[in-house]
Amino acid sequence: MVMGEALERAEVVVIGGGPGGYTAAFRAADLGKQVALVEMEKRLGGVCLLRGCIPSKALISAAELLQRIRQADRMGISASHVEVNLPKLIAWKNSVIDELARGLDSLAKTRKITRYTGRATFRNAHELFVHTADQPVVIRFEQAIIATGTSPIVPPPLQRSPHVLTSDEALDLTELPQSLLVVGGGYIGIELGTCFASLGCQVTVVEMLDRLLPGTDAELVRVVRKHLDERGVRVYLQSRVTEAQVVNGRVRATIHNPAGQAFTAEFDRVLVAVGRRPNSDHLGLDKAGVHTDAKGYIPVNARCQTNVPHLFAIGDVTGPPALAHRARRQGIVAAEVIAGLPAAFDNRTVPAVIFSDPEIAYCGLSEEEARAAGYRVKVGRFRLAASGRAKTLAHQDGLVVVIAEESSEAILGVRMVGPNVSELIGEATLAIEMGATLEDLISTIHPHPTLSESLQEAAEAARGQAIHAPPPKRSPAST
Repeated sequence: MVMGEALERAEVVVIGGGPGGYTAAFRAADLGKQVALVEMEKRLGGVCLLRGCIPSKALISAAELLQRIRQADRMGISASHVEVNLPKLIAWKNSVIDELARGLDSLAKTRKITRYTGRATFRNAHELFVHTADQPVVIRFEQAIIATGTSPIVPPPLQRSPHVLTSDEALDLTELPQSLLVVGGGYIGIELGTCFASLGCQVTVVEMLDRLLPGTDAELVRVVRKHLDERGVRVYLQSRVTEAQVVNGRVRATIHNPAGQAFTAEFDRVLVAVGRRPNSDHLGLDKAGVHTDAKGYIPVNARCQTNVPHLFAIGDVTGPPALAHRARRQGIVAAEVIAGLPAAFDNRTVPAVIFSDPEIAYCGLSEEEARAAGYRVKVGRFRLAASGRAKTLAHQDGLVVVIAEESSEAILGVRMVGPNVSELIGEATLAIEMGATLEDLISTIHPHPTLSESLQEAAEAARGQAIHAPPPKRSPAST
């Protein structure tokens, strides 16, 4: 101890108050543990609630509503003089965040969790030093859960500034830029790029790889690309921003294309969305004996333990996939392991959703991944153009793909693109988790008319018995 430091004790200390961290803290407290939670922000929720998932989806929902209003004429509804009041929209978005954050604060108090606001570093494997605004605090603990997440990467030649933004700043703009350059065609770039395009901004996307949304099935991406083109979004693939400087209040960027040619264009703002890095380098992990990999991620086992058994790590800091729902599940596992329960992160699949327009969602194996893994597969596709519900929504671009093992017909994976597929992927994830087969999906009665029927129809198509599609051609020998 050092003069002026306060000494506190806790059975379990959680570092980070995001979806994984607060879930771990709440579950550990519910299991009878005395819990301390250290978070640099004054509010709980982490990046997901304060600067990521929730605020971005609030803006995306508003942008989608505006887009539907613009397209309502084909339904016989004419709306004129529709305007976007961006400061009011941002205020509404912030009210959503505030309400959810207050709810988390109340839940933490109800569970008698001790909160510390400040930056935490390990002194050793059983002591944590918290740099608070007031008196420094040392917490002696029995177990610790590291849930510190990730931060945006801003690579050269770009530098963070009022004109060069990450998603953190882009979600708080109170004036809509006339033009926006999005550097990075991954899910963050496409989600926010689509959002700003719908709000009325001229958007340009630059992606260094040969396709948007790398790692996502090409047939799903094609549907999203079509809608980007319809919005006038310019897309440059296999391209890089090699120079960027602010000139007269605008960003002048030089872009190199795959032919080695360069051109220069000016933009009101630049959004950098090229990836994130783990928040592990200032934790003093070496003093606690915790190992990281070459990229700074913390490897963990199925019980979410690091190489030091009483020190756990969860969420984005443990590596991809960087998804809040994965962090939440890991938080529960870590808390239950600490409480002596037989828990493990042994889930068969983690679903992923991209809130593009239309949405993309998937879980399990793709057709290519399944074949590469040695499976013989049955694949069924159902296009939403044949869905009555999709037609009544005036949004029929999309499809659902079901991949099943040939002999057992066990569901191996599901891919979707279309309206509201973020709400459908849960059923597909449950099917894989429970070892469901094509017959299980087919024989389950799905309500009509709903988009959920598309999953049933895709399963029927994999069996060759689709109702709302032409029957498969049969060879003469089979007739």
